[in-house]
Formats: sequence, structure tokens, C-alpha cells
Amino acid sequence: MKILGILGSPRIGGNSDLLLDQALAGAKEAGAEVEKINLCQKKISGCLDCTKCNEAGVCAIKDDMQALYPKILEADAIIHSVPVYFWAMTAQMKAYLDRWCAFFDAEWKWHKHYYPKMKGKKIGLITVCGDTNVHTADPIVHSFKNTADFTKLKYIGAVMASAGGKGEIAKDAKAKKEAYELGKKAAQ
Repeated sequence: MKILGILGSPRIGGNSDLLLDQALAGAKEAGAEVEKINLCQKKISGCLDCTKCNEAGVCAIKDDMQALYPKILEADAIIHSVPVYFWAMTAQMKAYLDRWCAFFDAEWKWHKHYYPKMKGKKIGLITVCGDTNVHTADPIVHSFKNTADFTKLKYIGAVMASAGGKGEIAKDAKAKKEAYELGKKAAQ
């Protein structure tokens, strides 16, 4: 069982990062092999809508996303962790998610060679916002849930937390436990 953690926060050691670590610890305890990727340390351009991927499923943009495609395909589950920036996901996470276009053909169906590897894959989400109302992150949850529904991936849920200052989430036992349990769920 391979669990891939994708961090969409530009703040290493921040709240989204700490909760992703908790989730990956839960997955590891459940026996999974885990890997974490920090998108802010990668060069990932936004999708150009050039449609070159429609035929063969290969993105024309030569950047760090090329190394992430095999990791996405090999993972049994992917846990995404991202803070709320202006009521939406960060630019890093959005560019990464938009580049999933390469997995689909012109009719928005999985390319036949990707479908066996994507079928049944689990997707989980962690969001952190500075607002005390965690539902400020609803647009991000909506985006990931709809992505899972559209692609027939298994959406395993979202951990929604509130924290402002860097590392403040470390004091939130409930959020840490929920993230840990999400990781365990991903590994089951």
C-alpha cells in the first residue's frame, strides 16, 4: 500500500504541513509506505489547454509535474493538504490539480492505459484556514469532492481545521487526531 501526501502550502512547517505529517504517520502506522511532496519546491506550470495530452495522455509541458505523474499513478491513495488563500486553494495546488488533464482524453474519460491504475484510488483532503469558521474552506472541499465524483475515485473525506500562526495547529488535538485517522483510513 502506497500513500502519497501532496502539500500545497508554500509555508513549510506550517499548519497544513503539520497535519499532513499526522496523516502520513497514521498511514505508516497502518502499514503503508508513505511519500510526501512539497509542491512549493517544484516548478509546476498551469495547464495551457493545448490539448496535446488528449491523444496519448502525455503533457506537453516539461516541468516537475512530469516526475509526479508516475507517483500519482503508483499510489493507492493520495492525501492533499492545502491552506485557504482568498477563499480557494493555493496557486501551487491549483496548478498541480489542473495538470491532471493529462490523464484524460478529449471526451474527459480516463485514457485507457491510466484507468487501471486510477480505478479505485482513494483521495483525501486536509484544509486549514485562518478563519474560525472552517467552512471557509468549503470551495476547496467542493473542488476535491467533485473531482473524485467525476473521476470515480474514492473520496475518503476531509479534515477541516482553523489556525492562523505558523505551527498553531500543533495545539489542536482534535485536528491532529482527525488527520491521523484520515491517514489510517487511506491505508485500509
